[in-house]
Amino acid sequence: MSVRVRIAPSPTGNLHIGTARTAVFNWLFARHQGGTFVLRIEDTDLERSRPEYTQNILAGLAWLGLNWDEGPSFQTDRMDLYRQKVQDLLDRGLAYRAYDTPEELEAMREAQKANNQAPRYDNRHRNLTPAQEAAFMAEGRQPVIRFKIEDDREISWHDLVRGTVTWKGRDLGGDMVIARAASADEIGQPLYNFVVVVDDIDMQISHVIRGEDHIGNTPKQILLYEALGAAVPQFGHTPLILNQAGAKLSKRDGVTSISDFQQMGYTPEAITNYMTLLGWSPPEGMGEIFSLPEAAQQFSFDRVNKAGAKFDWDKLNWINSQYLHQMPIDQLTDRLIPYWQAAGYELDPVGDRGWLAAVAELIGPSLARLDEAVPMTRYLFVPDVGFTAAATTQLQMDKVATALAGIATALAAESNLTAENVQTVIQAGVQAAGVKKGVVMKSLRAALTGDLQGPDLVQSWLLLNQHQLDRPRLQQAIALGVSSL
Repeated sequence: MSVRVRIAPSPTGNLHIGTARTAVFNWLFARHQGGTFVLRIEDTDLERSRPEYTQNILAGLAWLGLNWDEGPSFQTDRMDLYRQKVQDLLDRGLAYRAYDTPEELEAMREAQKANNQAPRYDNRHRNLTPAQEAAFMAEGRQPVIRFKIEDDREISWHDLVRGTVTWKGRDLGGDMVIARAASADEIGQPLYNFVVVVDDIDMQISHVIRGEDHIGNTPKQILLYEALGAAVPQFGHTPLILNQAGAKLSKRDGVTSISDFQQMGYTPEAITNYMTLLGWSPPEGMGEIFSLPEAAQQFSFDRVNKAGAKFDWDKLNWINSQYLHQMPIDQLTDRLIPYWQAAGYELDPVGDRGWLAAVAELIGPSLARLDEAVPMTRYLFVPDVGFTAAATTQLQMDKVATALAGIATALAAESNLTAENVQTVIQAGVQAAGVKKGVVMKSLRAALTGDLQGPDLVQSWLLLNQHQLDRPRLQQAIALGVSSL
């Protein structure tokens, strides 16, 4: 059997990490099996679907490297097919028009609640006579289309993750609405559970891999597959991504969309690596850092966990740091430039390329996320860096201004500051003030970077010197120290 899987996001919001993780598992399975990965946009929710969300989803999947083989297809382009299939069920007596008003349905639910019963439709309009239907139509009621579900039916399937799963028809909430209200002789908009099945049949989907929050839809959909005369695909319900409290990860937990993770400075390689580990255990010896193709070679559902996977920011940051630390400098520079530009730093990506690469090499070993480069390198880009309180205190210490003045004098005598002569310039400050070199280095960092912490000082100075930012800062620091005397 040819393996065909699909990812079918709804464009009612940005690409969520839960949907993206489902896409990763589908992609891995398809690639491992030599199958086909299909992209379908489920945009039947006309009120909430937005083109910008569709673009976000497409861009997010592409950024993650989850290339699809077919699609994207859009459900709104297939309404005629869905209505045809609904009519087929009506013609065969497997579905019917129900004319309940919202008030009647609410009264039914309230009565069930009062009797401590689970809410369900009681199928009251399943066997209406023509006269009853005519009376409802005369009242102007708009019917929905309901699919018949027998209470005594048992639905079982072998889940790729959970083994044998069994539901009883009586637990499915009564006959299911498969199309919204319309006129008595027309079919309204078909609904999710129905159109998904029609699409999967039409697209010959062999395996439906999705989050366990969809498991309650599966028995209803199996009944629809059977009613439509189609083979039932294999199902696999993957564990949910949980927050630290053990609840399903949601927008209330903060960052959940792939575009947010991208803006925060995570690499697509790290995100897909981490998402693969959220519910899948790699074979022994594989380690925790691997590419999508490497994971695809080993992927199987017998290593997918049943229990929910807790999202761990520390683990994600560690994985991201591993990719950044191993990344070639040219590639790291390419990825850092957009963050510097977004911060408003003035730079020429072409003319300053060598200088920018040197900055990337300077801070690369310290990065856990790409966006950290913005505050970490601010002192290299802005003309007036300012001084922190700690730096100000350091610059106002006894003899510091004298040491910096000695450095400034020695620097003026050098036409070009290099890694070879920089130590001579520093030693001039030590001799001018008669203080230890450690005091001079600490004061020099405060003067050049505005702080007492940061990347390698000598390399920072050489970079500042190339853009002629070091001498004005030395003079500003000297003036601050002198004014405190």
